[in-house]
Amino acid sequence: MLDLARLRALHAVSVHGSVSAAAEALGYTPSAVSQAVTKLERETRTVLLERRGRGVALTDEGRHLAATAQQLLALVERAETELEERRGRPAGRLVIGAFPSAARGLLPGVLARLAREHPALDARLLEAEPHVADGLVAQGVIDLAVVHDWDIAPLAPPEGLERVTIGDDRCDVLVPEGHPLAGRERLDRSDLPHHRWICQPPGTVCHDWLVRTLRAAGHEPDLAYQAAENHTHVALVAAGLGIALMPRLGRGPLPEGVRAVPLDPVPVRRLFALWRRGASRRPAISETVRVLQEQWPLRMF
Repeated sequence: MLDLARLRALHAVSVHGSVSAAAEALGYTPSAVSQAVTKLERETRTVLLERRGRGVALTDEGRHLAATAQQLLALVERAETELEERRGRPAGRLVIGAFPSAARGLLPGVLARLAREHPALDARLLEAEPHVADGLVAQGVIDLAVVHDWDIAPLAPPEGLERVTIGDDRCDVLVPEGHPLAGRERLDRSDLPHHRWICQPPGTVCHDWLVRTLRAAGHEPDLAYQAAENHTHVALVAAGLGIALMPRLGRGPLPEGVRAVPLDPVPVRRLFALWRRGASRRPAISETVRVLQEQWPLRMF
């Protein structure tokens, strides 16, 4: 009989594209994932992974077995959901995906509350950007995802997912002391051109919003510093190197020498929770969604 944990490891490699990424998603070590797949190869007498350059790729047989594993894992989830529903309380393992600022600014309180109120629930966290997390939910790698979208980039989740709104995350312009905009009580979008900007790398929603907004005003943005981490943005602003547009969630207290100036109209990103439709009856899902919505107003924006 095929071992379900080993099938889960193979499925994770199929979804994430590498042993190390699969291990990170599952909370295992890379060697544990490799050993699980090796044992599965012995059980099936089939080569499932093959070396390709510095990485690995699934063989045809490996892809076929990974697809079957996904179906089996879906059946297991259905059985677990029905059992949990009959018990009427959150239990079992629940993997939550969240983008970085939500993982930092919202999930610690949510996870602590779930652990305190539901000791039978093993809630875990995997950091993932929205355009990745929604696919991981659809594929059954994670159970629930906290994602966001903007008016210029609405998120279109895959078929078969449910979603509910958590809240709106507002953005401000961060400026250093002594900057011409630092003394303003409020900015409008006509104030944004002709400044050196600190922003996210290309391909991110924050980057695209800034570029589109400035170009719509007839100006090519001067994107002098591009970095993925919000804390890096704050440090660059504090050094007087430029200004930055930053959401409030997960931002934390600003250091001396940095001021957040509201922008009118306010850029807003909407936060949602996503989960598979088949898991909607699972108490762990409904309770986590409830806690997410209740924790949101407690954020100090």
